[in-house]
Amino acid sequence: MKRLPLALLFATLLPAQKFYPDDPLLVEPPPLDAGKPARRKLSDWYDLFWHILATPGEKQPRAGPPVRARNVNTLGDPMDGAWYVRRHYWRRMTIEELQRGAGGTAPPEFPWTVVAAKGEGITPGFTILDAKKRRFFVKLDPKSNPEMMTAAEVISDRFFHALGYHVADEYIVEFHPADLVIQDRLTFINQHGQKRPFTRRNLTELLVKAPRLHDGRYRAVASLALEGQPLGPFRWFGTRADDPNDTAPHEHRRELRGAHVFFAWLGHDDSRAINTLDTLVTREGRTFIRHHLLDFGSTLGSGSDRPNSPRSGAYLFTWRDSAIQMATLGLAVPYWAKARYPRYPSIGLFESKVFDPEKWVPEYPNPAMLNRLPDDEFWAAKQVMHFTDEEIRAIVDTGRLSDPEARDYLVRCLIERRDKIGRAYFRKVLPIDRFELRSGELVFEDLAQKHGLPSPAPYEIVWREFDNQLMQAGAVLGRGAKAPAGGGPYIEAEISAPARPSQKVYVWVRGGQVVGIERTW
Repeated sequence: MKRLPLALLFATLLPAQKFYPDDPLLVEPPPLDAGKPARRKLSDWYDLFWHILATPGEKQPRAGPPVRARNVNTLGDPMDGAWYVRRHYWRRMTIEELQRGAGGTAPPEFPWTVVAAKGEGITPGFTILDAKKRRFFVKLDPKSNPEMMTAAEVISDRFFHALGYHVADEYIVEFHPADLVIQDRLTFINQHGQKRPFTRRNLTELLVKAPRLHDGRYRAVASLALEGQPLGPFRWFGTRADDPNDTAPHEHRRELRGAHVFFAWLGHDDSRAINTLDTLVTREGRTFIRHHLLDFGSTLGSGSDRPNSPRSGAYLFTWRDSAIQMATLGLAVPYWAKARYPRYPSIGLFESKVFDPEKWVPEYPNPAMLNRLPDDEFWAAKQVMHFTDEEIRAIVDTGRLSDPEARDYLVRCLIERRDKIGRAYFRKVLPIDRFELRSGELVFEDLAQKHGLPSPAPYEIVWREFDNQLMQAGAVLGRGAKAPAGGGPYIEAEISAPARPSQKVYVWVRGGQVVGIERTW
């Protein structure tokens, strides 16, 4: 029998009620010991066809109430833990923190000892131990597009860190072949599947696939090996059977549903399981599994080993699109084909004029993203909108693009795509947040007004008694921002806007503190 975390076990033993004395929980309960989970390897081709032909995982019902995110606290946020950490939106990070990302202070030190290498592929790469015996994974740009993959990798890594995900500590580095030492008796598997000794000549053949700087050095991205024992990727649906703390199906996790908005913003169309990694980590005597997003080389117009496809943002295959093309003899022009791209080799194919976050999809169906609801989208969109123009430029600067026009174009695209995300998702729910009681009045931010977008204001507030045991509202106590006296330990504020009668936000207050938030649409 799968063990439940203690908090969930106790919850099943307590009488049913909406709120408990320790709500809202901001940090996950201490994890149960994960023991010795198995390392797993998923077939990329199996993953591809399974998702295209079947799309696994529990889907939203065609009728009846939708399945809301199951891993959130009473405020509607994922708790800090093995999957996610509340960062930039909840505590604005400084420019320096945004540019550092997951680490940012300890790049690899020379000399580098090559301990593993790829023998195939257009984009070369290898693994090193630096002078401090730290393991880094080194990847280089394709020869046709200097700076493209390395910039995309580091920039997106910084954004995803600020957005709350666990990512690698990455650096743009420059090195000379003389800085590399080959480990004794190092071998590799060549393109014919044969095991061979890895020599200085093999290293030269690997580097010749990458662009060289004018001084003979090479530019690369170096990713510090993640903490813990690698266990393989996680899936975007179901749970991991050998992880006692993995109780919410992945297709119903808010940070995975909301990832659609983040991936659309940054053009991260490669949402395969292979671009994630679970690691077994030990902290404070507890061993648990931490979940990471990895490999952002296919973002911001980059396709890692070449510019991304012009059809990025559309599925590789759907029966419907295929039927339309056959019926129209290929004359029906899909939306993505109308995009125009400037010639910036260091960026690839990235734009903001045709971009539509509602139409954008990854390369093939993602179970978690398909399950997203308007409250999942708003949760993600408010974080995207929180990045200022200055902060976006500062993060783009970490990509060290040598062409200032290319850098300015990328910044402009990200700003315009950000604003389209706000317009798309702030209209689906009441765009208000940051609720708190000040001097007895309920106050909040209208994020639409804050960001210069259409707002449904003015808002109306109705206060009611709330029975925590029966989980239902009672008699009306008052109207307006002022919280009424009395009404028991819990009171409920229903916020509405005449301009959008179907959209409401419910806020629950206990002892002068906001303890719960729910949105309807």
